[in-house]
Amino acid sequence: MYSFDIFKAIFLGIIEGLTEFIPVSSTAHLVLFSQFINFNSIQNNLFEVIIQAGAILAICFIYRRKLSLVITDYKNPKQQKFVTNIFLAFLPAAIIGLIIHAFIKQYLFSNVTIAIALIVGGIIMIIVEKKDIKNKVNDIDNISYSTAIKIGFFQCIAMIPGVSRSGATIIGGLILGLNRKVATEFSFFLAIPTIFAASFYDLYKNISSLDMNNIELIAIGMISSFLSSLIVIKWFIGFVSKNKFTPFAIYRIILGISIIFIIL
Repeated sequence: MYSFDIFKAIFLGIIEGLTEFIPVSSTAHLVLFSQFINFNSIQNNLFEVIIQAGAILAICFIYRRKLSLVITDYKNPKQQKFVTNIFLAFLPAAIIGLIIHAFIKQYLFSNVTIAIALIVGGIIMIIVEKKDIKNKVNDIDNISYSTAIKIGFFQCIAMIPGVSRSGATIIGGLILGLNRKVATEFSFFLAIPTIFAASFYDLYKNISSLDMNNIELIAIGMISSFLSSLIVIKWFIGFVSKNKFTPFAIYRIILGISIIFIIL
């Protein structure tokens, strides 16, 4: 394993951690930066998908009290409802993802798709932010089953590279009446089964193409994304409680347009 590859893996892990939980699409940034630094040691975007698990481990660490309570107090109706809501929100992506996974990997991991998704997603975020949507849910434990399922379908849109999983679920939550903090935290918890499932599924599908060097690079990227995510998560929760997502929307649009100009 070349030392340059190690530095590239660390760099991409930092990019993953910085972008996973803000609505700018970590997948888009990983794909673009991988091309920019010529990181092609691992094929089929496997590195970019699996190191996201490092960011999710950061979620598990920060919210370890809530997660441990779910396990130790599992007979509590409140905890049971929370788990059910996460499961219901996860289900659409699990089913649809299995059906169209091969199509996405073959046809949608392109710079054109990413650019369009960034621009369209940014425009939608601006439109939603301009609407006066009343907050009906101010506690994560008060999310209804039907709302959880609807957020799950919003998450499915993020299967398109460049959309942003966190952006789709948070904006979807806002549209459905969740306040900003609740929508963001539910998005974080929903990421746990969603990204772990996607990572393990991609690993299972491509396990035969991995060697020890690839595994070491993925491990380095995961550790790097875990550490950088710890910083972003706490900052982002504080940010969304007081601010709109318009700056992220503008950034998405500028980045998308820039990619198009580079392609052309």
